[in-house]
Amino acid sequence: MITALELDRAGFGIPRTMPDLRKYLQAALEVEHLTVPVYMTGMYTIRPGTNRTAYYAIRAVLLEEMLHMTLVANLLNAVGGTPRVDTGFVAKYPARLPFSGETVPSIGLQHFSPEALSTFLRIEQPKAMTPAAEQGSGWTSIGQFYDTIREGLEYLIRTLGHDRVFTREKPGHQVGPEDFYNSGGEVFPVDGRNSALEALETITEQGEGVHDTIWNSNNRFGEQPELAHYFRFNEIYTGRSYGPDDRPKDQPSGPLIDVTWDDAYPIHGDSKVADYKRFEATSAVYEQAVAFNSRYAVLLCYLDSAFNGRPRDMALAIPTMLELRDRAGQLYRNPHPDPEQAALGRFASATFELQAPDFQAAEKEVGRNIQAASLEAGAPIDLSALTSDSAEAFA
Repeated sequence: MITALELDRAGFGIPRTMPDLRKYLQAALEVEHLTVPVYMTGMYTIRPGTNRTAYYAIRAVLLEEMLHMTLVANLLNAVGGTPRVDTGFVAKYPARLPFSGETVPSIGLQHFSPEALSTFLRIEQPKAMTPAAEQGSGWTSIGQFYDTIREGLEYLIRTLGHDRVFTREKPGHQVGPEDFYNSGGEVFPVDGRNSALEALETITEQGEGVHDTIWNSNNRFGEQPELAHYFRFNEIYTGRSYGPDDRPKDQPSGPLIDVTWDDAYPIHGDSKVADYKRFEATSAVYEQAVAFNSRYAVLLCYLDSAFNGRPRDMALAIPTMLELRDRAGQLYRNPHPDPEQAALGRFASATFELQAPDFQAAEKEVGRNIQAASLEAGAPIDLSALTSDSAEAFA
């Protein structure tokens, strides 16, 4: 598997070969995923019953990041690649976004706070608000990164021909709206230039808005336009909603939003499972953190299966996400087991550390659950076939 570090060493520029295009799309899959634990941490550290507007705004963005992962995987499959969401896919935090330039800071795990929202805003910053990337220096906005992929795709179509770019070798690997996908917008198959460009446009516009507006592109799915990610986060950061006539460079001018930064569980974002294990005798945090990471490995294994020939397995990812939510509630409410950290008012948190043994155990469990669920192509989604034993992950 090509790692983000290996990609960065190769330099950043328009991909002009099919192998390079596939490497860039795998990197895009990593970029989309790297935001998921960051946003999860911000959302999970909000104290129950508080900051509801902020909670649901972050949750909506999180679900759309899962949609973006799926669209990138569909595009990667369409050009003959193989999406990889397994061992080596999960970076250690703080993490550098693949191919990003020096002006894009590493992103870490932070509790709900102005500092966390500032990180969210930098991740989603529109290219219109960002200096253009110099050739070979790395991208400065995610929109610029996807523009580079689009330019490479268009170049390869012109030089190689449409049918050599879109191989049509794996039509059964496309995740479609019938595969029980529940997110903002709607996933769709990628089978050629038009749908590929639509996928890239959807990802970019949901993040930074349609050109010179603060709105995303959900109207393409028959939904009402909503604020793009950057502007949803800016409402939380400023504590004020946008008005109907506000433009991207305007500050929000609408009603105030109730944001209470103190209603969060402060965490030490660099905590590791090994730190918790030192206090295993006096705290249940170690066991809970290990369990959370094992569930996260299961989630990624379902996605890997869905992206590699079994699109219906996407259905099993949904209850796994719900279980992660419940386990997070049990974990984040505990004081940090290290007395020094606890004295600073810090709480326990998920570490999102996954190693090869985590995926090996997850793959066995996922295999059993897939067999029990029997989610065949075209059949109605029904998870009742899972027994109480095999469905323990969803309890």
